[in-house]
Amino acid sequence: MSDAIRWEGVAFAYPERERTLEGIDLGLAEGDLAVVVGSSGSGKSTLLRTVNGLVPHTSGGRFGGDVRVLGRSTREHRPRDLADVVGFVHQDPEAQFVVDHVEHDLAFVLENLGADAATMRRRVEEVLDALGIAHLRDRSPSTLSGGERQRCAIAGALASAPDVLVLDEPTSELDPQGAEDVLAAVGRLNADLGTTVLLAEHRLERVAALAHRALRVEGGRVVDDGDPAEVVAGYDGAPPVTHLGRLLGWTPLPLTVRDAQVRARQAGGGPPPPVSFPVPAPGDVVRAARAVGVRHGARVALHPTSLELRAGEVVALLGRNGAGKTTLLRALGGLRAPDEGTVEGEASVAYVPQDPNVLLFARTVRAELEETLRLRGRPDDGRVDRWLAALRLEALADRHPRSLSSGERQRVAVAAIAVGGAEVLLLDEPTRGIDAPSRAALEEAVRGHAAGGGAIVLATHDIELAARCATRVVVLGASEVVADGPARDVLSGSLFAPQVLRVLPPFLTVDEVGAALGAGTASGPER
Repeated sequence: MSDAIRWEGVAFAYPERERTLEGIDLGLAEGDLAVVVGSSGSGKSTLLRTVNGLVPHTSGGRFGGDVRVLGRSTREHRPRDLADVVGFVHQDPEAQFVVDHVEHDLAFVLENLGADAATMRRRVEEVLDALGIAHLRDRSPSTLSGGERQRCAIAGALASAPDVLVLDEPTSELDPQGAEDVLAAVGRLNADLGTTVLLAEHRLERVAALAHRALRVEGGRVVDDGDPAEVVAGYDGAPPVTHLGRLLGWTPLPLTVRDAQVRARQAGGGPPPPVSFPVPAPGDVVRAARAVGVRHGARVALHPTSLELRAGEVVALLGRNGAGKTTLLRALGGLRAPDEGTVEGEASVAYVPQDPNVLLFARTVRAELEETLRLRGRPDDGRVDRWLAALRLEALADRHPRSLSSGERQRVAVAAIAVGGAEVLLLDEPTRGIDAPSRAALEEAVRGHAAGGGAIVLATHDIELAARCATRVVVLGASEVVADGPARDVLSGSLFAPQVLRVLPPFLTVDEVGAALGAGTASGPER
């Protein structure tokens, strides 16, 4: 079988930067489905952007070697010349839209490829149905939630029926059901039509079972390439069940919940003895929404909702895309005046949006944090260095924020807001695009803020994040609260429970299993 994509001696450096890619020599066969893994800033996104010529044609920089896609060299073919064979989904779906109307935006690429009206109509309907977004067809992308925009961006890439599909963090903003729908659609394209798929993903619990092959990128080089079970098993960002298998000595290590359940049955002996994990009692109410309702024009974004935040709490706010999570956060933060009800509390509040780019304007990472202190009139009594260290940003302190990877920018945005010392932190999809060590650092910082008497709300689709650090879980459905209680109780009753719970109930995390076995904290940052 011939290669759909072939990299030959590829090296690349962005302007005024050291090399991001070095010595890339590999091929991806037609019909392959490969996942690219690696730490934030390792070069994954840059590697993906070489496939349709975004690197180097729109990025500038110094490019060496050649990339050939279905026989076409990206040196000689610009992105527009490859649009008929390569579908590309950016890490930031906000950058993908051209037309301010979902259905028309989906048709835009087909129109530019010269498709006739009947073909355009059929393909648009197919992708609307495949991605479950037919109800969004007449909406403006600017009115959609982050996850809804992501699904629409993926639909736009699928509309042209490309031979090669490149997806950069395609599920980073999707709710569990939405992620399953998207990956199922990608799997069908690969299995039924032979579409070659290359995707980068940090949440490997979602894609591990789908991939035929895994590529691990670190320092701009492909350091491992092969069977996903072998490549991912030794990787820090492996699924929780893989870390569980490592703790319990299972061989081979599982990649999926199904694999782990089989290993658990084979191991026998029943689950480890249960242990108690007491949660400190929360303190006083520091912020509260009282029957808060929000409308966007005629559309109800949030039905009257009440929510109290108490000192010492870490609240995971869950719910499907479009359920109202961001709207509730913005109301709590005073960024959106409610149409009904009130928001109460004198505690200082800071909000980190889904898109970190809207916050980053300084020339260096350090300057971003210093600017927050200047605006709040606070002295730098070591706060900047503490937050740089807390979120593992020391090595990036003198870099321009816009030169960083998406996951790195996410951490900078959190640090730039948290350094101001607000008592209540509202974080919207804070783990979007970040690797396992960075996620572990963020979780430690979250727990530390709560232990110091602060309160945090995490609007997230990351169930594993909620299992590891939330003390309380609130679930929104149809723009209103449908569940609110201790994290263990709410997550244990969920169809989308954390992986470890589905293998060894009642444990939520690998750390809990390790503690029950007297083994202490499980190794690795994925807990």
